[in-house]
Amino acid sequence: MRPSRIPTSILWLTLVFFYLPIGFLVMNSFNSSRFAAKWGGFSLRWYERLTERADILAALGNSVRVAVVASLAAMVLGTTAALVLHRYRSRLQSVHRVLVAVPLVLPDILMGMSLLLLFVSLGVALNLVTVTVAHVTFCISYVALVVQARLQDFDFTMVEAARDLGASRFQAFRKVTLPLLAPGILAGGLLAFTLSIDDYVVTYFVKGPGADTLPTLVYSMIKKSRDLPVINALSTLMLILTFAVVALSQRLVRPVGS
Repeated sequence: MRPSRIPTSILWLTLVFFYLPIGFLVMNSFNSSRFAAKWGGFSLRWYERLTERADILAALGNSVRVAVVASLAAMVLGTTAALVLHRYRSRLQSVHRVLVAVPLVLPDILMGMSLLLLFVSLGVALNLVTVTVAHVTFCISYVALVVQARLQDFDFTMVEAARDLGASRFQAFRKVTLPLLAPGILAGGLLAFTLSIDDYVVTYFVKGPGADTLPTLVYSMIKKSRDLPVINALSTLMLILTFAVVALSQRLVRPVGS
């Protein structure tokens, strides 16, 4: 094998390692047989079974509500943080940048334990509100990172031109800055939505009784072998949703004209 082909071979082996199990999961979601080792023919019975599970629909509703609220809050707070970090430069701001970036590299289990201790020490009952607050905490950093990247190529002369033409600071922000940053803000929000709806570790620590989201419910369903085909169908739908949101997010952050 020529040296130039080694990186390509490693790439394909890595892709196969990651995506082959996912391919089997998707295939088995259409398998009429309950057991993955046996192909019983193409069927949509497990997708039909999803509509009959009230617990799954309730968990899905919880996940969507938490993800939407967390994404909207993260878009507002993350955009504000990105604008402040980009506009003002000082040693203190360098510390702030590190603090914003910490959730990106902090292990989920450590963040979950820390938030749990915080809520317990404050005497806050664990429920969907605490789950939402926890999701906002780690989603802010992702939105701030995406918006900061957008600000690197931002043309502030357009804002100055608007001010010269008589626009107030708020008018210039609403009619010039915000529309130009909108693709980056929306991309960060979509990324936050994907991370929130897929999160398990942090949610597991801060959820209370009856506050299951879809990932925590799926984990409990795995213990029952009779639920595995339904999990395959559910995972396939979540996979499609995740890929669609990530693809849209990547399209929004793409430079204009590329």
